[in-house]
Formats: sequence, structure tokens, C-alpha cells
Amino acid sequence: QVQLTEFGGGSVQAGNSLRLSCVANGRDFSSRTMAWFRQAPGKEREFVAAITWNAQNAQSADSVRGRVTISRDNAKNMLRLQMDRLKPEDTTDYYCAARAPAAPISRQKSDYVYWGQGTQVTVSS
Repeated sequence: QVQLTEFGGGSVQAGNSLRLSCVANGRDFSSRTMAWFRQAPGKEREFVAAITWNAQNAQSADSVRGRVTISRDNAKNMLRLQMDRLKPEDTTDYYCAARAPAAPISRQKSDYVYWGQGTQVTVSS
């Protein structure tokens, strides 16, 4: 069992930055691919970025590429998402997710077995 807790969301103006964090409470964090997704009301949950257990492979969605950096600190069981040059369309809830141990990187939400409760990001123009 893995519990994921996100924090760091908030309200900012367009063009500014936010850093989201997710702390994992449970086993095997350092062996799990981790990811960030986001979901606006009435829309499908969409992939934002993912990173392998050893941080050697990271991927991001086209909609955020060049504006986000995913990273992890396995010693602290921490996943982060640095978001720069935020846009109003980035406004939504952001979720941290974990795959099963040793599973490869994936952009599919169905591949992730543990989810956090989400943190809200609001970007005003």
C-alpha cells in the first residue's frame, strides 16, 4: 500500500511558477515509476509528466513540454513538478500517481495503481 499526498498548489498569475510536491508514505517508492496527471471538471484525467524509478527517463505532455520539469528524491520519498511560465489553461487539479514496482514509464492513467487526492492550481490572466 502506498499513500500519496500532494502539496504546493495555489493561485498565481500567468507567467509565474509553481512547484508541486508529492510525498509517498509506503514501500518501494524508489522502485516505482511516478507521474503527474491533471483533471479539469468534466474532463478526462490527462497525463502531464512521468519519471522512472532512477530518474534516467522522463516524459512530458506536448501541452506542457518546455514549461515543466519532473524530478524525484528517492531518499525523501518525494516527487516534484516544477511548472514555469504558467498559463490560465493550466488551471485544474493536479494528481500524483505511482505504478507497481519495476513497471516501466507510461502515459496511461490506467497503468497507475496509487493516486493522491490532488492539489489545486489556479492561474489568472
